[in-house]
Amino acid sequence: MVNCKQIEKMTIEYGGQWGISHVRRLLKLIDLISGNKDYDKEVIWIATHLHDWGAYPNWKIKEMDHAARSKEIASEYLADKALSSKKLLLILECIEFHHSKFPNRCIESILLSDADALDFLGSIGLFRVFSKQTKDLRKAYNIIKQKIISCKEALQLEKSKEIAEDRISRMNAILKQFEKDSFGFF
Repeated sequence: MVNCKQIEKMTIEYGGQWGISHVRRLLKLIDLISGNKDYDKEVIWIATHLHDWGAYPNWKIKEMDHAARSKEIASEYLADKALSSKKLLLILECIEFHHSKFPNRCIESILLSDADALDFLGSIGLFRVFSKQTKDLRKAYNIIKQKIISCKEALQLEKSKEIAEDRISRMNAILKQFEKDSFGFF
């Protein structure tokens, strides 16, 4: 049996405030973009909580992609949780492809990857990048410009694309003001 309280507790314990806030934003985004699509809410909830576990310090392997590592950890963690094999495969697909535009995926996987891409856009996306590049603003600026392109290209659902346009517009306005305020010296 899957213990949701335990999964949430572990996400907070190992991912910190960042980890659980990211999960909560993704679940809210999934609600916004799913429309009337039929999807397994339990699969989404579990996959969303576990999708970044491989990036958390206690499980991270430096040379391993965090999505692949998260899938590995999730597979081990969920092995004895009495999930149907179908649900387990859906959860693992969501985790493995949450940064991909891999074709022929289940709707749950598309919802998670679209929500994750959207979380890199808008003010959250700006703050995420600048918080990691506090001493190199030019690098942060360049990363953001690339994220705008890559995240937009990754989106598959029309509602996601609509939300992205608004977020990208706001990002570009802030970046334009940043360029102006810095006189180009950043």
